[in-house]
Amino acid sequence: MKRFFFVILYAILFGLSLQAFHFKLDHPIAEDISRLMPVKMKAIQAEDNEEAIKRIILEANENDDPISIGGMQHSQGGQTLYPNGILLDMKRYDKVLDLDVKGKRITVQSGATWADLQEYINPYGLALKVSQSQNIFTIGGSLSVNVHGRDIRHHALIETVESFRLLNAKGQILTVSRKENSELFSSVIGGYGLFGVILDVTLQLTDDELYKIKTKSLHYDEYTSYFKKEVLENDDVKMHLARISVAPGSYLDEMYVTDYYRANDQAQLSNYDTLKRETIIAVPKLFLGLSRYNDWGKERFWETQETYSANINDHLISRNNAMRSDSAFMDYSNPSKTEVLQEYFVPIDQFADYIDDLRKTLSDEKDFNLLNITIRYVEQNDESMMSYAKEDMFALVMLINQGTDRENKETSGRVIRNMIDVTLNHNGSYYLPYYGYPTKRQLYEAYPRTEDFFQLKKKYDPDNRFMNLFYEEYHP
Repeated sequence: MKRFFFVILYAILFGLSLQAFHFKLDHPIAEDISRLMPVKMKAIQAEDNEEAIKRIILEANENDDPISIGGMQHSQGGQTLYPNGILLDMKRYDKVLDLDVKGKRITVQSGATWADLQEYINPYGLALKVSQSQNIFTIGGSLSVNVHGRDIRHHALIETVESFRLLNAKGQILTVSRKENSELFSSVIGGYGLFGVILDVTLQLTDDELYKIKTKSLHYDEYTSYFKKEVLENDDVKMHLARISVAPGSYLDEMYVTDYYRANDQAQLSNYDTLKRETIIAVPKLFLGLSRYNDWGKERFWETQETYSANINDHLISRNNAMRSDSAFMDYSNPSKTEVLQEYFVPIDQFADYIDDLRKTLSDEKDFNLLNITIRYVEQNDESMMSYAKEDMFALVMLINQGTDRENKETSGRVIRNMIDVTLNHNGSYYLPYYGYPTKRQLYEAYPRTEDFFQLKKKYDPDNRFMNLFYEEYHP
């Protein structure tokens, strides 16, 4: 009798566990890289061909399912998620369709990564014009956030796009360029997947080149004049980045710059054009890890960064390798903490005053764990409806360590909103792919064409087939 009871109990428990397993399969939990907003989706679907992706859209229309579009999902504010919706995972849609070596252009499916492109074009002596410093992201995702990078002669990604094909909410495929469906060109690039599925893109390329790296230490109040004279006015400088200290002893004061000069002897390029792989991960991972925990760690991390900067002075590097920065050392796994990004854009002539005000704002925020600030340059460009580059600006990319509980999110939100207000007071703006800490007022002030953008969303997708949590949070 007892044995029979246990058999029945086991059968019941097995049935319940099987039911729970199928529920998870039918209602998968999806989240972006920040892990701050796990979302229960109706389904996650990934296809490798155009017709199959089109069927997903048509079936969603029949079932009235919202669709979110994801690549590597490094956006941190729900831009690739929507509750009980279909997550269209584009990573399998990753083929190179055409390469015009002489014309220096490539057509590629949107799920390919920048690393895929570099592997493909490097043997032909070609390189990317614009991409992020890390090459792990998909082309479609990068278009959707309109990225920029280290290149100071080519700026926002939109500048390098000739055309793309868009699968819209009706299941129609449109060719989009500056001349054809131009309204969509300016709204889809930087449009966070709200207008349709970017299928494939034709991008302009450039020649791979050999660069000589030059590094220099300076103080923050010297940076603008240095940049104008030594970088912008020197045509030999092709790329640039800077870092400013967040270590307590030199907080928002000490900086170092890294400039990439076109090397005099380009014949040496063949000695440096093999694409590099990440090999030395343990050391930077160790020092970044130490910086998460206390001020001593932050001092050691800054010393390590300065030492590394000095050691690479006069080194030679190919353009393609300069555009594939290490990223594995930044991988972070902690059950109660995560790392979020913020990026603020400030006019170059206001940089020093901005840093002074930012320092005052953060001086008493002992619980705000700022790990790193990298600085790049973006030239004014208003092609994208949601352009962040209202004038020539420095972009400050901040890495922040925070807890995942409500109290820590509230603390981060308060500090970030304060930093955004400081940025807006200096006629700046902030980048949109991150957690929804900013207020609607801040969004509309940073992006004056936000209302027009939302009106175009209603025009081209009146049934809100393409949805995400960013739009849910901020649209009227």
